[in-house]
Amino acid sequence: MRVSTLWPVALLVCVTQAATTGPGDWQGATAKSFIYIVPDGFGTASQTLARDYVSALKNGENIGRPVTYQLAADQMVLGSVRTQASDDLITDSAASATAFGCGVKTYNAAIAVDDNRQPVGSILEAAKLDGFKTGLIATSRITHATPACYAAHVVHRDSEAKIAEHEIGYGHPLGSVVDILLGGGRCYFKPNSQAGSCRSDNIDLLKFGKEQGFNVFTDRAGFDELKGGADAKLPYVGLFTEGHMSYEIDRQDSLEPSLLEMTKTALTSLENATKNTKRGYFIMIEASRIDHAGHSNDPIGHLHDIIQYNEVMDFVRSWIDKHPDTTMLSAADHETGGITLHGYNPLILKAANASAEALGSAFSKYTGADPSSFLKTVVFPSYGLLDPTDAEVSKLVALKGKSTFLNEMGIMLSARGGIGWSTSGHSAVDVTLYGYSSDKGGKILRQNMAGNWDNTQLPLYLEKQLKLDLGATTKALRKKGTQWVGRSVEKRFEGEKEYHH
Repeated sequence: MRVSTLWPVALLVCVTQAATTGPGDWQGATAKSFIYIVPDGFGTASQTLARDYVSALKNGENIGRPVTYQLAADQMVLGSVRTQASDDLITDSAASATAFGCGVKTYNAAIAVDDNRQPVGSILEAAKLDGFKTGLIATSRITHATPACYAAHVVHRDSEAKIAEHEIGYGHPLGSVVDILLGGGRCYFKPNSQAGSCRSDNIDLLKFGKEQGFNVFTDRAGFDELKGGADAKLPYVGLFTEGHMSYEIDRQDSLEPSLLEMTKTALTSLENATKNTKRGYFIMIEASRIDHAGHSNDPIGHLHDIIQYNEVMDFVRSWIDKHPDTTMLSAADHETGGITLHGYNPLILKAANASAEALGSAFSKYTGADPSSFLKTVVFPSYGLLDPTDAEVSKLVALKGKSTFLNEMGIMLSARGGIGWSTSGHSAVDVTLYGYSSDKGGKILRQNMAGNWDNTQLPLYLEKQLKLDLGATTKALRKKGTQWVGRSVEKRFEGEKEYHH
C-alpha cells in the first residue's frame, strides 16, 4: 500500500489552524460571576449509562422498545477537552486540575506547581486578589487533588496536611483565598492530639480558621443553620466527614448534605455577598466520587453520583436563568474505568440500594462464623446481585477485607448488565465540555467554546471573561520566595491506593 508523502503536511496545516483558536478569537466579557463544575472521572459512557437508566425507568422499563430522554448535561454540550499531563498521555486529577485551574501543563501528582516545582496562580486566587468572593465544594476530602489545585501549592498531592493549611490560609503567601469550603477531609484540619486526626503535628486548623473569622462547623446541624445560605456570613468552612463524603446512594440525610444542597447554599451565600458589588464570585464544584466508583468498577456508586451531578447541572442552569450575569463551564478532569456498554441493560442496577464501598465495609467488619451466608443474605441483595454462583461466593469470601473485593463484586454485577470495565484506573480519552449562560451570554459562550480544547485553555477563558490576570497572580505567589511550597511527601491516606486518584 502506498502512503502519501503529503499527509504530514496536511496534518500540520490542520494543527496550526486549530492552534490559532483561543483568547485572541474569543468575544469579550459578559460574566460577573463564574461557576466551574468538575464531574471527576466522568466519560461519555458514564453519561450514557445514567441517561439510559433514567430513560428506561421513565419508559416503563421497556428495554425492547427504548426511548431516550436527555439529562440536564446533555442539553448543554459545547465540545470536548484533551486531558494529557506533561509527563503522561494519561493524566491524574492533580495534573489535570492544575491545567484547568491554572492554565499550566504539569506532571502527574503536581498541585498547582509547574514542571520545575514552582507555584503557579489559580483562577480562584486571581479572582480573590481582584476582589471576587470564592468557594470550593467537593464530595471527596476537600484536600483531594481537584479542590487543592485552586488554593494550595505542593509538589505532590499526598501532602494533604499542607494542602489543608494552604486552603484555610495558614502559611499561604496570599493569606486565606477561599470564602467557602464545603466537603470531607476533616481529619487533615485536626491536631494529632485529637481522635481521627490524619496530621503528624499538633496544628489545629479548625481553631486557626475560627481565629481568622471563619464560621466553622463539622456536622449537618451547622450546615442547616445557614438556612440555605440566606443567613450565611462569609467566610465559612463545613467539613462533614473525616475522609471522603458518602456516595449519594449511601448518604444519610441527617448526617451529610448532598452535593446539590451544598451547591444551592453556596451559590445563595455568594450571591448575597456580591449582589451590591462590582465584583462577583468564582466557585468550583466537584462531583468527586464519580471517579472513586470508577476506580472500584462499581456501577452503583458511579450511576447515582452521575445522576446527582446532572441534578446539580439542572439547578445551576435555572440559577443562571435568574442571574444572567453568571456563566458556567463543566468538564471532567479525565475518564475513569474505561467503560464499555455491550449486550447492555442498565436496569440490572435497579435493585441495588448501596454502593460496593458500603457493603464491602460491612462485610469486612463481619466476625461471624459463616461469611458465605452473610454475603448471600445481606451483601448481595443490597447490591442487586440476586443470583450469585457458588464460585462467585467463594471468590468474594477469599477477598474479605481486601480492596479488590469492591472491583470483583462490581464486575460481577456489571457483567450481568453488559457493562464492561477496561481498567481500574484512568484512560486517555477526551472528555465532554459543557457550558451555559443565558440570553446574549449563551450565544457568545457557544461561539467561543464550541470545538476541541486542551485543558489548559479553559481557565484562560475564565480569565478573559472575569478580566483577571493569572500571570500577576503567579508573580504575587513568588514575590517573597517559594520556600512555603509543600515539598515533602506525606503518608498516603490510609487504605488509598496510588491509582485511586
